[in-house]
Amino acid sequence: MSTDGLIVVDKPGGMTSHDVVARIRRLAKTRRVGHGGTLDPMATGVLVIGVGRATRLLTYVIGAGKSYNGTIRLGQATVTDDAEGDVIATAPAGHLTDDAIRSALTALSGEVDQVPSAVSAIKIDGQRAYKRVRDGESVELPARRVTISRLEVLAIRRTEPDVVDVDVDVTCSSGTYIRAIARDAGLALDVGGHLTALRRTAVGGFTLAEAATLDELEQRAPDVVNLPLDAAADRFFPRREATPEEARVLAHGGPLDPAGLIGPYAVFGPAGSLIAIVSERDGRARAEIVLAPA
Repeated sequence: MSTDGLIVVDKPGGMTSHDVVARIRRLAKTRRVGHGGTLDPMATGVLVIGVGRATRLLTYVIGAGKSYNGTIRLGQATVTDDAEGDVIATAPAGHLTDDAIRSALTALSGEVDQVPSAVSAIKIDGQRAYKRVRDGESVELPARRVTISRLEVLAIRRTEPDVVDVDVDVTCSSGTYIRAIARDAGLALDVGGHLTALRRTAVGGFTLAEAATLDELEQRAPDVVNLPLDAAADRFFPRREATPEEARVLAHGGPLDPAGLIGPYAVFGPAGSLIAIVSERDGRARAEIVLAPA
């Protein structure tokens, strides 16, 4: 059985995030596997997988900022806002100037209220939005505040009549839909738009540089974890060292005196092993999750 920890996977296209989790369960020989943020089947790139006790870190991974490279096609709108859905509207986009395209995308950056794609995994009254759409319902999701801190146009390509392909580099907060950026750019330019390619290049501090393909993981199974639990927490959180007495108290769920650190942060025992993820409130440092072995 694999050790507890994280795996940075380079997800291939055509697989769901759940498909990747199922493959890792087989390779790691454990059912206790989860992922830190869904990637659509069309998308590739960084998918952080947790194994064993490290699955409890995934809630923090899901909330981390993310970076993407993507391609927006202007001139066609689809039902899913990406290339997996049927085209529902077209309009010639060849007349659009580069300046107009850049301006429309600039207007979508910063702190914005973004309406998620209707074909998404967001739940409405307990049912996924995409299922309601596939069942023929009209779905309207409320806007949510997201931060798009970087939206850089890498290239504008005009290789086909009436459409314009725009390669972008995006860094954004958790919960941002790159498909929605493509849709909204198309709406702003009155030609429609959708996403034709998406590659996630980073989740928090985890990047493609350390990502392994499923084929590479297959070759080294069951030793698939590349960031054991202690190392993963040290990478992702600020670090606090505990005395033996503090380690004992915290391992049993008790509070510590505050250290003035901005949390959440990881507390390590004298031997260097992870005890808990902690945040400070009401004058005490309290465990959000205890990870020390029982």
